[in-house]
Amino acid sequence: MNYDFDKRIDRKDNNAVKWEKCNEKNLLPMWVADMDFETAPEILEAMQKKLDQKIFGYTSRPASYYESAVNWTKEIHGFDMKAEKLEHSPGVVPSLSMLIRLLTDPGDKVIVQTPVYPPFFRVVEKNNRKLLINNLIEENGIYTIDFQDFEEKAKDEKAKFFILCNPHNPVGRVWKKEELERLVDICLRNNVRILSDDIWRDLTYKGHKYTPISSLSKEAEDITITCFSATKTFNIAGLQGSFVYFPRHEEQQKFNSELEILGIRENTPFNLVAIETAFRKGKNWYYALLEYLEKNIDFTEEYIRKNLPEVSFRRPEGTYLLWLDFRKLNITKNQLEDLVKNKAGVILNSGCTFSEDCGLFQRINIACPRYLLEEGLERLTKIVKK
Repeated sequence: MNYDFDKRIDRKDNNAVKWEKCNEKNLLPMWVADMDFETAPEILEAMQKKLDQKIFGYTSRPASYYESAVNWTKEIHGFDMKAEKLEHSPGVVPSLSMLIRLLTDPGDKVIVQTPVYPPFFRVVEKNNRKLLINNLIEENGIYTIDFQDFEEKAKDEKAKFFILCNPHNPVGRVWKKEELERLVDICLRNNVRILSDDIWRDLTYKGHKYTPISSLSKEAEDITITCFSATKTFNIAGLQGSFVYFPRHEEQQKFNSELEILGIRENTPFNLVAIETAFRKGKNWYYALLEYLEKNIDFTEEYIRKNLPEVSFRRPEGTYLLWLDFRKLNITKNQLEDLVKNKAGVILNSGCTFSEDCGLFQRINIACPRYLLEEGLERLTKIVKK
């Protein structure tokens, strides 16, 4: 089947956070990490069948739901999960927040690697825990882990968890096996547990391989709780659903009990069929998506090289997010914000939300039809040239 990722889209009446209030102001949103593509027709067909039943009561969850996630993980990533260790949850961020609250005490510390997805800060600090910042090392746009600093942070007796982002948002690294092994070694020696946010695991590009940190060894699996989802891969984030993979049964039970207390343990009628169908029937659409995204990255790389040399970025190894570096413009953070949004009319994610010292970076989402991508780059170019 051919999939049309160039199809023109209209999200005016979509109640989309990404597009809210943009159309009347002629702003082009390239920020929120969802895609401006219709999701896989196989998923739409399954949801239509559910819609045609015309009754949307409380939903039971069949064993096949978990089996679909297990089979996808085995086929795509070579990691053999156990279905009985999986729990459904409303989303990765809620899962991280609940796990921090359930498995640590107020005043405990959590390591994060900046620049990083901003909700990581929130799930720590809003739960009355403290952040330990391990800044990634940037050299010519390439980010690596500062292992010496990471070990110093891990030695803190209050350090209880490390939140890993793999693949990494926003810098696009797909961490190599050797890097993950060093992180595990440090965590094991210092009694630090790992929360691994692997929501981007499916979106990796040629020459790069996602490695589940739990797959490295029995010891690594025992200290790691992994969160993942079909929602980023198949553009169904608004359906609210994810998985948590537990190594320890007692912690799984504790998490499950919390979901029951909050009354959020069950699927909705639509996320149940959408997620299972994605994992069972979405492979062809998924491979076509990866090919289109990689061509969008090619297009952006070539366009910036020819037309916007004042801006730089390194090709992402994973995700559909590019980490744009505006430092060559020699302007302030506030001037950059004004230039991008008010003058160019493009909404990107401000770099300072990922790290305080990244004010001259912006994150752009290239998961959109080529015509939208080209328009956004043209808007930026015209203003930078002025």
